[in-house]
Amino acid sequence: MSGVWVFKNGVVRLVENGAAGGGEAVRKRKALVHTPSGQVVRSYAELEAELRALGWERYYEDPALYQFHKRGSLDLISLPADFARFSSVHMYDIVIKNRESFRVVDI
Repeated sequence: MSGVWVFKNGVVRLVENGAAGGGEAVRKRKALVHTPSGQVVRSYAELEAELRALGWERYYEDPALYQFHKRGSLDLISLPADFARFSSVHMYDIVIKNRESFRVVDI
């Protein structure tokens, strides 16, 4: 990830692939792709089906999160319950823990 850190109204944020000058930067949107099928993940139902096939189990303890754990490992995937808040940070977390099965692409 590359970009420029912008401080505005007391908030610091990373603006990717754009200028921090006067105008708003053009943000590239990211998508999570299931590599074997080439399909873009468009919902948690699709993501859950793919993760289950890879041996991940879902935890239902916290209704504010979608959480998945893989037996025999310390890995935990935590995602916001609202798919609209599913960001590139969450996508890269999934990719790191499932390198052969997912990738993130610009759309």
